[in-house]
Amino acid sequence: MKQHNTFLGAVLGAMICSVNAWAIEPGDAAPAFTVKNVKGEEVSLAKQKGKVVVLEWVNYDCPFVKKHYGSGNMQKLQEKYTAKDVVWITVSTNAEGPLSEAKGLADRSKEAGNKATQIVLDTDGKVGKAYGAKTTPHMFVIDKEGKIAYDGAIDSVKSTEAADIATADSYVSLALDSVLAGKTVDKAKTEPYGCGVKYAAK
Repeated sequence: MKQHNTFLGAVLGAMICSVNAWAIEPGDAAPAFTVKNVKGEEVSLAKQKGKVVVLEWVNYDCPFVKKHYGSGNMQKLQEKYTAKDVVWITVSTNAEGPLSEAKGLADRSKEAGNKATQIVLDTDGKVGKAYGAKTTPHMFVIDKEGKIAYDGAIDSVKSTEAADIATADSYVSLALDSVLAGKTVDKAKTEPYGCGVKYAAK
């Protein structure tokens, strides 16, 4: 029995080590990816070498996403930082419905006033799973060296109320300002809030 328990412990320990080895943390190299945008063009992280990159997970039907797009907050952030040569990539990992199709995602993005550099489809969920994207929105900032500089929520107030944006700490802005200034991000990881990412059923 003791030998059996020792064996199980070793197996479980190996599994935990394996999971930890694949966990993405600030400071880790950002997982490479190549996906297609709503125009059918390939977009790869490798081609953004030397640039600061933002990944924003989106589902326009999510009330938390509506909070930031309906108020104009997300678009203002996109415009502000793309003007500073940041590459902003909006990612849809929706496995079904209009947001899983190029035309549907393009139409909804235009309707929402999305100002991102690229709007891409991740219908098989490979990019989302590689980064551990949990919610819409879930935000990542990748620095010029290709490392994760920030992973988490867009801001500090977990609500669907647009009025809360004014009093919230904009984690994404703080992270981007630090990275662009060549500084370490003080709060590099936070708990994202929003609707669950709609991954394809296994």
